[in-house]
Amino acid sequence: MSSSTQVEASVLHGAKDLRIEQRTLPAPSATEVQVAVSATGLCGSDLHYYTHFRNGNIQVREPLTLGHESAGVITSVGSSVTDLRVGDRVALEVGLPCENCELCQQGRYNICKAMSFRSSAKSVPHAQGTLQTRINHPARWVHKLPAALSLDHGALLEPLSVAMHARARAGLVGGGGAGSTVLVLGAGAVGLLCGAVAKVAGAKTVVIADILPERTDFAVQNGFADAKFSVPLARPQTIEEKLTYAQDVAEKIKGVQVGGVSVGEVDVTFECTGVESCMHTAIYSTKPGGKVMIIGMGTPIQTIPISAASLKEVDLVGVFRYANTYPAAIELLAGKDERLPDVSKLVTQRFSGLRNIPAAFDMAGKVKDEQGNLVLKVMVNTSDEASS
Repeated sequence: MSSSTQVEASVLHGAKDLRIEQRTLPAPSATEVQVAVSATGLCGSDLHYYTHFRNGNIQVREPLTLGHESAGVITSVGSSVTDLRVGDRVALEVGLPCENCELCQQGRYNICKAMSFRSSAKSVPHAQGTLQTRINHPARWVHKLPAALSLDHGALLEPLSVAMHARARAGLVGGGGAGSTVLVLGAGAVGLLCGAVAKVAGAKTVVIADILPERTDFAVQNGFADAKFSVPLARPQTIEEKLTYAQDVAEKIKGVQVGGVSVGEVDVTFECTGVESCMHTAIYSTKPGGKVMIIGMGTPIQTIPISAASLKEVDLVGVFRYANTYPAAIELLAGKDERLPDVSKLVTQRFSGLRNIPAAFDMAGKVKDEQGNLVLKVMVNTSDEASS
């Protein structure tokens, strides 16, 4: 077993204050593997931490390395690890639950109260993220990639897992999705993937809505949705104005034509923005007995038309990260399902090396790059070679 080694890490000390620092990484323990991190996708939560030194009401309280959508190559293995080898290409599932509590025993480890999640400031000390050249990680939470999948695919498994977990909580699995109608609010990476997995589940129609028509155009052109709707920009102030606006948007979405037929109210709405008006729209757009999946976490406290949900018995279902999804997500990507769009198209910009991470975050905060290309998922290569 090798001894400790020096690695470089990108460390956030304040808003937009990233510094490259040396860390001593010990040899992996008996149950760990050491991974050279090769691909990390930048997430919205990473961007919030980078820009504001906080994510919603979670304040960073000590220097923090960001990044959690990651894949890499194993460089060494612990003495008790038998199913992974040096050179294996792997995806990292970076949430570490206690595995002993009632929720963990039920398989709902994503909401374990003792969860430690890389790049999140929720627990103290913070679990350091993957924007560093190498990390040690429990082999239990490392997933080997088949030859058919790239390291980019490995990094995309994390947002894909969010979508798959949301789909399962919506009941669109095991035949439950066949013939259903689905609305996705928010055409970012997670929203696009929600549309994709709904189509794989057999959804008859997937409508995607966003304030940016370029994103909804991308969704339809690349098979992530069947129809699109551009949400009109508005800034209603009073609650009455907000509800009127949402009702109007919902009515217009119901009138979207697919195959010459109006979509109408939908069975399931995936709300991926966290914006209050979108939550209103989700409730008004969903049919009686349907479900609204609460995925976006943009606005922590909202005023919502709860009576409208109650009168229609619309279920408001929380979605937090994922559990037990990585093996199924790997199988989905490797299986070449004809209904699954090419998810690798979500990677729209790439940066190499720790020193270019600030530029990568600046890009992730944009709608388009300097060449006019849409920005969806920014991918960073932080391997030893890229950072040298």
